[in-house]
Amino acid sequence: MEQSQTNLHEIPYDAPLSFPEPTNLWRQWKAYEGTNSKKLTEKDVPVKDLTGKWVIISGANNGIGAQAALFFAKCGANLVLACRVCPSEKHPDAVVAECKAIARAAGREKSTIEWWPIDMSQLRTVETFAKRWLDTGRPLDILCNNAGMGGNPGGLSSIMKTEDGFEFVHQVNFTSHVLLTMRLLPSLAQAEAPRVVCTTSCMTYYGRYNLNNFNGAGCRGVQFYSNNKLYFQVWLTELHHRMMRSEKYKHITINGVHPGYVNSGIWGFHTGPGILGAISAVVRFFLQFLAMYVAISTEQGSYCIRHAATSVDAGPNPKIQGVGEAGGKGGGRYFNRIWETNNMPHPQDADARLRVWRKVDDELELSQKGLLAWTN
Repeated sequence: MEQSQTNLHEIPYDAPLSFPEPTNLWRQWKAYEGTNSKKLTEKDVPVKDLTGKWVIISGANNGIGAQAALFFAKCGANLVLACRVCPSEKHPDAVVAECKAIARAAGREKSTIEWWPIDMSQLRTVETFAKRWLDTGRPLDILCNNAGMGGNPGGLSSIMKTEDGFEFVHQVNFTSHVLLTMRLLPSLAQAEAPRVVCTTSCMTYYGRYNLNNFNGAGCRGVQFYSNNKLYFQVWLTELHHRMMRSEKYKHITINGVHPGYVNSGIWGFHTGPGILGAISAVVRFFLQFLAMYVAISTEQGSYCIRHAATSVDAGPNPKIQGVGEAGGKGGGRYFNRIWETNNMPHPQDADARLRVWRKVDDELELSQKGLLAWTN
């Protein structure tokens, strides 16, 4: 039986957890399962009619985000691509043009497709984006929290922080999406059966749950990435539990997805100078080599987003949430591509979830901003 929320609030961040951490062998096996490269087709995730639905995708001008945008365009959805302009990535204008061409070819030329600027390394742009959306008064049907990066721009030798004072991977992959989601919850609540899709990773299995290192202290290299993907899955599961206790938000479905091992360019991170930079360069070469010869395409990687956003299985549970189709199993889950599997034990533990929830609140001052007034 879970402890009361009141008691859990009293547990220090660095107190031992009530369950043993998984063994390294189990972690490696589960991470290996994430390399499943089975080729998927539209028979696995069919095109659905999303005419009139509004979809926001972060990081939609590159990698699996861009491929997911093309799928939603084919479905007839109205799209807002939440992007930054970066020399190493396709310009958002080009992706918008591709999406419009796909929509026209599918007879969906009336769809609205545009891109709005956002930079997950700058919280002020997240706030600006959210306000712009809320000012439209539109219901939001699907939010895809997809933008991400593979490593800190400073490499191993010099850990860089954002203008907001957070380690880059921690903010870009995790806390900025928390802020965006919490800002957009009122708009999601207006939709009939809204969904939130969060791109986590099988690297969660290598994550180390240590809230003293929550903002990157004591981490190096890919460990930033693994930790924050774990924290993201823990946080979204706690949000799911809280929404299920809210009449206003219980019809919202949120899930985490692993795209597979994708050749998307995410591992082209900066290595930095010195011996640590040299070690980082070796790690980068290894990851890029595997991506080139073993990984699946970005189109294949996007199936995880497609599935979580449109399939009946990943949709709301009508008996509990009051919306959705028979067969929907609701949120708070983790998918290895399109197949549900068990994640780390932390998302299933009320104490572990609440500690992450509290820590994020501390960092982003969500309570002070009035974003948690609806929950308990």
